[in-house]
Amino acid sequence: MERQFCHLHLHTEYSLLDGSNKISKVIERAKALGMKHVAITDHGSMYGTVEFYKEAKKAGIKPIIGCEIYVAAKDMNLKTTDPENSTHHLVLLCKNATGYQNLMQIVSEASLSGFYYKPRVDHAFLEKHAEGLICLSACLGGEVQEYFNLGMPDKAKEAAIFYKNLFKVRLLPY
Repeated sequence: MERQFCHLHLHTEYSLLDGSNKISKVIERAKALGMKHVAITDHGSMYGTVEFYKEAKKAGIKPIIGCEIYVAAKDMNLKTTDPENSTHHLVLLCKNATGYQNLMQIVSEASLSGFYYKPRVDHAFLEKHAEGLICLSACLGGEVQEYFNLGMPDKAKEAAIFYKNLFKVRLLPY
């Protein structure tokens, strides 16, 4: 069985101040490399999703729709600078149409209700909208990684178990 690399965490020009990849160039390069799948996971928004989907389909590549969201540690409605309510990154990918609907709800509500410097949701909101989504731990700004870097392994483990149970996933051994 042939194994193939697939980008599951990729920012485009729609990740303001973070991504510079033009969607057309990403798809063009993925096709040139013989990739069969590629994901879009822009920061806190899904503005490029339709363009990405159409370009990928046109090139014969399966588009994987996702977003790197921001998660408030305590409460998305708290609009004060509280170190205990810091914001962490989390990558969500759609498994199916239900996941896409839930991701749109998460991203929309993050901007409409949770916005404080960045569009945010919290664990309670994620619990209501996790169906059909796959969770990745994101970058160094992810909750698990940040707790480890702060010397808080128990909090890191607690966060990992929360996401494992919420998204019903298997933790991969490292």
